[in-house]
Amino acid sequence: MQKADQQFIETLTFETRGRGFTDISRRVGERLSAQGAGDGLATLSIRHTSASLTIQENADPDVRTDLLAAFDRLAPESAPYVHTIEAPDDMPAHIKTALTDTSLSIPVSRGRLMLGTWQGIYLFEHRARPHRREIVLHFLGSSTQ
Repeated sequence: MQKADQQFIETLTFETRGRGFTDISRRVGERLSAQGAGDGLATLSIRHTSASLTIQENADPDVRTDLLAAFDRLAPESAPYVHTIEAPDDMPAHIKTALTDTSLSIPVSRGRLMLGTWQGIYLFEHRARPHRREIVLHFLGSSTQ
C-alpha cells in the first residue's frame, strides 16, 4: 500500500576506472528501495563537468566501445584547445559532457526504475585517469513505508 507523497535527496559516490562507462542502475535502484520509494520521479544529477550521465544499452558491451570511439572522434585530445592547463584529456572531457547529459529524470513505479529491457543508467567518465564522482539522487513521489 502506498502512502502520502515523500521526497528525499542523497548524494551517491562512485569510483571510476578512467575513461568509460560505469553502470549505476543497481545502486540507484537499491537506494530507492531503501528509502521506500513508491510511484514518482527519480532525478539524477552529476556534480562534475568532465563526466556525464546517460541511459544506454546494457546488453552488448560493443555499444559502449563504439560510443567511446565515436566521442573520441568528435572531441580528440590532439585538437588545438586553448584550455590545456589540467591535461590533454580535460577539454575533450568538457566537450563530451556538453554533448551528453548532466542530469536524467526517470519515472519510478512501485519503487522500480521504469527503464526498458535493454537500458541501464551509466556514469560516463570522460577523463583518462580514475576519479571519484558524486551523483545527487532526488526522488519525489509516494512512499511504501
